[in-house]
Amino acid sequence: MRYLITGGAGFIGSHLAEALLSRGDHVFILDDLSTGSVENIRHLKTQKNFHYFFDSITNKHLLAELVDEADVVFHLAAAVGVRLIVESPVRTLETNVHGTQLVLDAASKKKKLVFAASTSEVYGKSDKVPFVEDADLVLGPTTKGRWSYAASKALDEFLALSYWKEKHLPVVIARLFNTVGPRQTGRYGMVLPNFARQALDGAPITVYGTGQQSRCFCDVRDTVQAILGLIGNDRAVGEVINIGNDQEVSIEDLAYVVKDRAKSSSPITYIPYDQAYEPGFEDMQRRVPSLEKLQNFAGFRPRIALVEIVDRVINYFQKKTEMASTDAEAPLSVTASD
Repeated sequence: MRYLITGGAGFIGSHLAEALLSRGDHVFILDDLSTGSVENIRHLKTQKNFHYFFDSITNKHLLAELVDEADVVFHLAAAVGVRLIVESPVRTLETNVHGTQLVLDAASKKKKLVFAASTSEVYGKSDKVPFVEDADLVLGPTTKGRWSYAASKALDEFLALSYWKEKHLPVVIARLFNTVGPRQTGRYGMVLPNFARQALDGAPITVYGTGQQSRCFCDVRDTVQAILGLIGNDRAVGEVINIGNDQEVSIEDLAYVVKDRAKSSSPITYIPYDQAYEPGFEDMQRRVPSLEKLQNFAGFRPRIALVEIVDRVINYFQKKTEMASTDAEAPLSVTASD
């Protein structure tokens, strides 16, 4: 099989590419490296079935060519992270809505199956936990930029379902819940990599708000297995399905787990949302997925426990630090011309 992954140099995209290549598939990735990284795919670049293009999905000619090459399109390219959303709302809206429409339009010409990655953010301020896919969405006011990302991804879902209903483009939509693991960066506000780096550096572990808000963290290996399970089931076409873990933990408790697993002496400090992001910032108190549809359509439930997830993230940053230290200590080579 031949697969195109938009955003393939990103955290989830690189792990998905790795899984597809390991089973002998051909993988094409398209990424503008705005939030992805060459480092994420460096270990894949020598594989003969791996093809990478560093360009934007707004390059319609290249996008059309790559869609034509693929049997299935994984559309993962998006603006990601709360900090990026708050700081760059125009980019968030343009990337998510316009980019998704371009991908759907290119795929519809050849009726290629599209897996569209959405987010748990679309549930907004709903307090009906666990979140069920056909439940009402409850977003905050348009004056709060925090909700622009949720609105843009909800519109992405409407677009994908409209292409399915009107143009008969096969689509599968997944709402991802806090996927974590190696290669994820804390640059845009992702909590676990930030906690891990702070703990390893001996810096204060910064909890935003009271820390009583809770999340469910899903190992990227489980997320990838769920994605592959969904696209392998024709019944999932035209459906919106949660992907995540349903084991809930408060952010405060997560900070203590990271501190303990990293054997860190870091203090845990609390920063008000207004100071961390922007005045009037609103957050979701709980974010727990219903996994009944996922089990029904993918025959799968996430299995990896939080402690193992945390250990993997800590080990990843430890190895990065060790490699950086080794590189810094390596002597410079001297040539005859020097």
